[in-house]
Formats: sequence, C-alpha cells, structure tokens
Amino acid sequence: MSHSSSTHTPARMDQYLQRAYTLAGSSEAQTLYDEWASVYDTDNNGIGYASPRRCVEAVISNISPRTSSNKLKILDAGCGTGLVGERLAQSLLAGQFVVDGVDLSAGMLAVARAKGVYRDLDTANLNERIEKPDGSYDIVMCVGTLTKGHVGPKVLVELARLTAKSGLIAATVLDEVWESGGYKAEIQRLQDVGTVHIVSTELFGILEESNTGGRMVILKKN
Repeated sequence: MSHSSSTHTPARMDQYLQRAYTLAGSSEAQTLYDEWASVYDTDNNGIGYASPRRCVEAVISNISPRTSSNKLKILDAGCGTGLVGERLAQSLLAGQFVVDGVDLSAGMLAVARAKGVYRDLDTANLNERIEKPDGSYDIVMCVGTLTKGHVGPKVLVELARLTAKSGLIAATVLDEVWESGGYKAEIQRLQDVGTVHIVSTELFGILEESNTGGRMVILKKN
C-alpha cells in the first residue's frame, strides 16, 4: 500500500476502510489515521464523499437569522483533514464564522492546519471529555465519526455540553449503526431529559450519487 501516491485507488481506500471499521481502540485509530492523512482527501474526493457538504448545507438550512454581527463560533469535532472547514469556507457562511477543530490524529490535524481555515486545532479523543468550557459554540458539527468501530453515542452528551443555549448540533451517523449502535436511543434520551430538541434525523446520501447510507442528525440545544 502506497502512502505517497496522490492518485485515488479504490483498493487502497477499501483497505483503509476495512481497518477503520474494525478498530480495537484509540491507539489503533490514531495509527490508522496518521497513516491515511496524506492521501485521505484524495481518496474521499475520489469516491464522491458528500457528507461534509451536505452537513454544512443542513446547518445553513437550520440556523436562525443572524441578529448580531458577532461571528458564529463553530466546533468541528473529529475534524480529520478539515473537509468540513473547507466546505464552510466555500458556503454562504463564508466570513461569518470562526471554526475550531479537534481530532485524535496529529497527522490529520497537520493536513487541516495547512488549509488555513481553522482558528484552533487540538488533539482530542471524542470518547473522553473534550477540554473546552460548557456552551462554547453556537454550532457543533461531527461528520463521518459516528460509524462502525469509532466513537460511541455517549459523545452526543459531550457535544451538547459544548453547545450554547439555542445552538445547533449537526452530526452524521452511519445508518447501519443508527439503531444497533445506540445513537437513535441516545438522541431520544437527550430529548426526553430536556437537553436538546430533535429537529430532524433524516436519511441522506453519504456519497454524491446516493441518497442513503447516513442519518443527518440536527438537534437544537435547550
């Protein structure tokens, strides 16, 4: 497997995905994504990975009209190489936000940092507490991380903690684990205890040529 080629190869992508879906812990995840970092964008663009764009569009569709000149504070949790930040910078929100990112992989963060979109980038394990104050962000996004072998549903409690009152949480969940992985139940629990209001949990296409594969979760913080 070549890690220096800039050309997308389906075989390489498949090998990385097979490893990603069977990760045994944070150390394995860090190693995998550090290895993948230099060609991650090439591989995902090569298959038409649509989740970052579609999540940004979902955020834009659900934010309240701006009544302040203050820039939106956005957290990209599990930011990887910064695909979400890039999409934000190309969107209708361009110039109206600051975005911070956290990720387990230093290699991924290095690629994100080179894009010049993020204000702060820090290493963090999303299965643990994120070292940021309560209510720090108007919008918390988590794209491509709630999937097989990665971050469990309890991260939703942490994402809600970091979101300001009336702010938005926008997350994608692999539909295959939506119920079996406990994400649907945890989101319902968070609504039941009054932490969030469920705006939508619609099916969406993870790839450009698809309309299935993921759940677009939009929550409003109470």
